[in-house]
Formats: sequence, C-alpha cells, structure tokens
Amino acid sequence: MKILAFDASTEYCSTALWLDGEVLTRQVHAGQTHSQLLLPQCQSVLAEAGLVFADLDGIGFGEGPGSFTGLRIACAVAQGLAFASDMPVVGVSGLQALAAASEGKRVIACLDARMGEVYHATYQRVADEWVMLSAPVVCKPQDTPEVEGGGWSGCGGGFLAYGEVLAQRYGDALMAVQADSYPHAREIASLAALKFAQGLGMAAELAAPLYIRNKVALKICER
Repeated sequence: MKILAFDASTEYCSTALWLDGEVLTRQVHAGQTHSQLLLPQCQSVLAEAGLVFADLDGIGFGEGPGSFTGLRIACAVAQGLAFASDMPVVGVSGLQALAAASEGKRVIACLDARMGEVYHATYQRVADEWVMLSAPVVCKPQDTPEVEGGGWSGCGGGFLAYGEVLAQRYGDALMAVQADSYPHAREIASLAALKFAQGLGMAAELAAPLYIRNKVALKICER
C-alpha cells in the first residue's frame, strides 16, 4: 500500500510517504508558509521513491485540531490530489499522532491552542492501535479532563506552554513529558494506513478539518 500523508496543523509542515511499512519523510519549520511548501514537499518525497501521484492508493491528512488556516490547507490539498487521481482519503487527529509518536502506553496529548487554552485528548495503546479514552476538546489547562490511575505520559506543546499548570493538574499520575513534540506526517501516515486497512477511506468531498474551537482570536474586551 502506498499512502501520501501530510500535516500543517502547527508551525511545522511535514509530509510522509508510506510504502508498505517503510516511510520517507520531509519536514520544515514553515511558520505561515504551508501553502507554499506543502505541494513541493509532496512532489519531493514522491520523486525520491520514483512515484507519481497516480501511483498512490490513498491520501492521509492531519485533520486537526490546530491552526485553522493550516487545517484548511491540508484538507484542500488532500481533496485536490484525491479528486485528480480518484483515490480515497482519511483524516487523522493530530492529537492521536502525538500519542503514536510517544514512548508511552497511556498518553495525555496536549497542544497549545492559544488564547489561554489547550487542545487535549487521551489515548491508550492496545496492540498496534491507539484507543481514544477521552475525545479531543479545547479548554483551559487547569480544566483538562481527569485521568484514572498512574503511568501516564504527556506530550505536545501544551506542556511546553502550561507545564506547571498541567503538572499540578495531574500530579503523580504523570510519569514523563515530551513537551517539544508536535504532530508529524510520519505518524499521520502509519495511522492512515491502519484506517485504510480497516476500510475507512472516504470520498474526497467528505474530508473535513476537525476545528473544535469556533473562533480564532480574543476580542479586545477579552484580552
């Protein structure tokens, strides 16, 4: 199975090509230039493998949560490529991708959502899959969902921005933290491959970003 996957949900832009378990990747700190970098990244990784878009079996994209603009770019590129080559797509949560990149078995995935909030979800590894224990939400770091038991690993920029608050929130339940991790196309690709194997591919027109939050900035009176 040949799957092209990418993520533009944070300030990083990454692309990965899944070739029956082997993965080729590209990544760059893009700032706000994802729209300029994403397609060239895709073309570059395909060229390394000697493939063209028509050779692919599917497209995986980071559906969010994250930057509204980045999510729209990733979804639009996924839809455009899928329409052009008549192939299925799957969206993969960036929070689940964070969990998949961690070394833990029970993971608190947490991204900085700006405006004093975080994107948050929890997962547990069961065999080769990541089972969602609490669904993605946006909330204040001090109001993140509670977890049961100990042995939890924390990952993502939410721990970088609100480390003290989250450490106090989870106490001894939190075993380790990878605060500098971010969603990457490498994990988007592997999770997308699993979804395709389970028959969860969808038509391009059904692909959609996972926003969670419905506003992008605080009003002056809220600052």
